[in-house]
Amino acid sequence: MEAKDLEIIEMHGAKDTQLKALWEQHATYEKMLDKLESKSYLSDTEVQEMKELKKKKLAGKTQLQSMLDKYRKSEA
Repeated sequence: MEAKDLEIIEMHGAKDTQLKALWEQHATYEKMLDKLESKSYLSDTEVQEMKELKKKKLAGKTQLQSMLDKYRKSEA
């Protein structure tokens, strides 16, 4: 995330629960992926879990970016 995006999340996260929830979900997925990626060996189940987490993270980030775009336009 860019610094400007983080500023927008901080400014609007308190009143926009969906924005805050998406950001928290994104951070959670990031931590889970980091934990899996730090392992030297992944089981087949963990490989599948990693793929699913990446898909979920990407979908959430797409939604998050869409919301951030709306806030950027309203501030411009």
